[in-house]
Amino acid sequence: MSSSYAPTFSRNDKGPIATWFWTVDRGLLGAALGLMAIGVALSFASSPAAITADDSIADPFHYSWRMLVWASGGVGLMLLTSLLSPKGVRRIAVVALLLAIAVMALLPFIGDEVKGAARWINLGPFSLQPSEFAKPSLIVFAAWMFAEAQKGQGVPGVSIAFGVYALTVGLLVIQPDIGQTLLITTTFIAVFFMAGVPLKWMAVIGTVGVAGIVSIYALFGHVRDRVAVFLNPGAEDSHQIDRASEAIRAGGLVGRGVGEGVMKRHVPDLHTDFIYSVGAEEFGLILSLLMIGLYAFIVVRGMSRAMKLSDSFAQTAAAGLFMLIGLQACINVAVNLNLIPTKGMTLPFISYGGSSMLAMGLTMGFALALTRKRPGAYEPGAGAWPGGRLLP
Repeated sequence: MSSSYAPTFSRNDKGPIATWFWTVDRGLLGAALGLMAIGVALSFASSPAAITADDSIADPFHYSWRMLVWASGGVGLMLLTSLLSPKGVRRIAVVALLLAIAVMALLPFIGDEVKGAARWINLGPFSLQPSEFAKPSLIVFAAWMFAEAQKGQGVPGVSIAFGVYALTVGLLVIQPDIGQTLLITTTFIAVFFMAGVPLKWMAVIGTVGVAGIVSIYALFGHVRDRVAVFLNPGAEDSHQIDRASEAIRAGGLVGRGVGEGVMKRHVPDLHTDFIYSVGAEEFGLILSLLMIGLYAFIVVRGMSRAMKLSDSFAQTAAAGLFMLIGLQACINVAVNLNLIPTKGMTLPFISYGGSSMLAMGLTMGFALALTRKRPGAYEPGAGAWPGGRLLP
């Protein structure tokens, strides 16, 4: 009897699962699964402290069990969407974007208002935040439209992409959700640039962007308040970020130990927006660097794979999706470190939240599907961004 181990999938196996296994980037998949595992582990560390804000919850691990469900759903969605072809990615993205826009349009009338913002629709035991699904879907749709415009066949792809972007951002501002608006805008502009836009248009877009930021600051009082708190450390309203900063400092190199965190009991939204500070306090700088390293690996490896794709749509869409994940992670970590004003934005794959976890599974699934090693997907010499010009 041979002691040699027979692999589960043979390279000669042409079945869909075996083909997926040998063509998907298992490094990127492993990094995403690793972050999800960290998220589940940190939910068990944060849940007992998080439920103290809600007397109606008796189970100290209420959020942990729910996190397990969302993480399982996120993994399943990621794996299912990673099986798609580029055409399938486009189709699912368009459907998801249309549904997200439709629900966002209804939020002012049927949405649940939390902290002055109507961003969620109540579906019984689950609250859905449609903007989370609009982010990856819009990036894929915009990349498709820009690629169609490059072909020079009369498709007004640029106009369509900007029109849908303006509609999406308009609905976000109405909620209001300024953090998501800035994240989507930054990623959208990056996709536009990577698609081959002339630099003169980037200057125009940059000017409009600055004007938009000034307008947001002037029109929304909560934005001005957050900037004021950021510029005035120790202000009365800085309790949240002050406690998060103390938690991170208290963790040191190796942390206080599992379940030994103290400052997390005083950090509002610790299991969502400030889960990074919980991990830093209990597991120290080591876990912090591990999380940041996994995000960096996903972005660097993902962008490298995307840059070598031969199809302009797949190349731009994949790069935009990896950038979306990286930017959102950077914003959340920067807020926890008090480097930028606070924004209600989750840490990808790690923060508690059904919409966030499922949407991140969709985002990573799209990216994995687009970067799979299909025949002709990676042609020799395809190592630079497309040189096509979208606009005259």
